[in-house]
Amino acid sequence: MTYLVSLFLVGLVVGLVAVASNPAPYFAAFGLVVAAGVGCGVLVGHGGAFLSLVLFLIYLGGMLVVFAYSAALAAEPFPETWGDRSVIGYVIVYLGGVVLVAGWFWGGWYEGSWVVEEFKEFFVLRGDSSGVALMYSSGGGMLVVSAWMLLLALFVVLELTRGLSRGALRAV
Repeated sequence: MTYLVSLFLVGLVVGLVAVASNPAPYFAAFGLVVAAGVGCGVLVGHGGAFLSLVLFLIYLGGMLVVFAYSAALAAEPFPETWGDRSVIGYVIVYLGGVVLVAGWFWGGWYEGSWVVEEFKEFFVLRGDSSGVALMYSSGGGMLVVSAWMLLLALFVVLELTRGLSRGALRAV
């Protein structure tokens, strides 16, 4: 399990470097979806399966808005890809920074500290499955408000990027 979580964490770093290093919004949005997916995989590795599912669905709604906005505003016929020199330079700089910071904090990491639910065979209920009822009872209003805000953000993005007639950001 430790190797799987390590693989997810490496995928998270690679996804975040893909977001930070790419100036083209198409590829950066794809890197953001990859980072969200492996971040939810890290949550599953630590025992939060339901939280991971809810978070990934919310991320997918947000990514729909981000990708629609970035695709509507991207006017480049030939965007820079991950193989271009400038993007490779940014990737090397960002990965070098990650390696430098990881080397700085390397002494405090131990393999046994990744085990979160070590006595799970003695539990009657899991934490995330019993938290489902709590989320819908206490946090149900916030869930509805969050869904409403995602829908409102989608309509705002579609209104801002509408065609030649009245789009606010098309004049830029």
